[in-house]
Amino acid sequence: MGKKVLVATEKPFAKVAVNGIADILKKAGYEMVLLENYKAKDELIKAAAGVDAIIFRSDLIDDAVLAAGGNVKIVVRAGAGYDNVDLNAATARKVVVMNTPGQNSNAVAELVFALMLYLARGAFSGKSGSELRGKKIGLQAYGAVGRCVAPIAKGFGMEVHAFDPFIPAEAMKKDGVIPAASLDELYTSCDYVSIHIPKTKETVNSVNFALLGQMKKGAMLINTARAEVIDEPSLLKMFAERPDFKYGADVAPACLAEITEKYAGRFVFTAKKMGAQTEEANVNAGLAAARQIVAFFEKGDKTFQVNK
Repeated sequence: MGKKVLVATEKPFAKVAVNGIADILKKAGYEMVLLENYKAKDELIKAAAGVDAIIFRSDLIDDAVLAAGGNVKIVVRAGAGYDNVDLNAATARKVVVMNTPGQNSNAVAELVFALMLYLARGAFSGKSGSELRGKKIGLQAYGAVGRCVAPIAKGFGMEVHAFDPFIPAEAMKKDGVIPAASLDELYTSCDYVSIHIPKTKETVNSVNFALLGQMKKGAMLINTARAEVIDEPSLLKMFAERPDFKYGADVAPACLAEITEKYAGRFVFTAKKMGAQTEEANVNAGLAAARQIVAFFEKGDKTFQVNK
């Protein structure tokens, strides 16, 4: 008997991605249930009833959704971050949770440079800005996104540094990246710092004034990770005490109003989280999610499982 897979996206996939997901599932003998642009949680809960798997993006997959989908065996986040799914609830219900690492990485990496260039050139105000060539960029984490940022930075003629306690220094050196011995060293020595850490209990509010206050004169912080990894009181203190500091992110902080009022020209925030918002990333992540679900049911493949 074929499986039923819910594709639940409040923020819809591109049409070509939806068609590709449907084709993969159809070839496997599975049925796709599509829920797009929904406005209420009840719609998601209702759609989850009776399905075997769920593909989602920024949607909140909590115990209520998992309980409604009483037959659900696997949920796949089409993207890298998975802080929008209740891992404990999934584990308790014996539901496998996966992400699709690397599928959005190039899109996020390119956005890093869009934000950097906008700020480096003074928001294109007509005033003199600065160039990226010859500057040092520090990558806080050298995962899939960091490995995409590095060659782009080199293309701009930048010197690339990285700190990641989970990646061997030799692996970085092989890519022409200079390993930093500590976060302090990364923040102290680089002109630009680009954050690529996940949101976890350990990382929430971890980018604080103890780190930021060490940044070089004229330094810039770029955050395409999660807003929550930045300690906002520290961010406001940095803006107030360091008029040379600039900050760019693809999600606005809660203190947006104060930053907007006081620090014009020193920040840029996208209207909503835009890191993975390209058609290519959309397609890559959606198709990867569909393939992973098929591989899970047909082969027992749990390669990208993120819960225990």
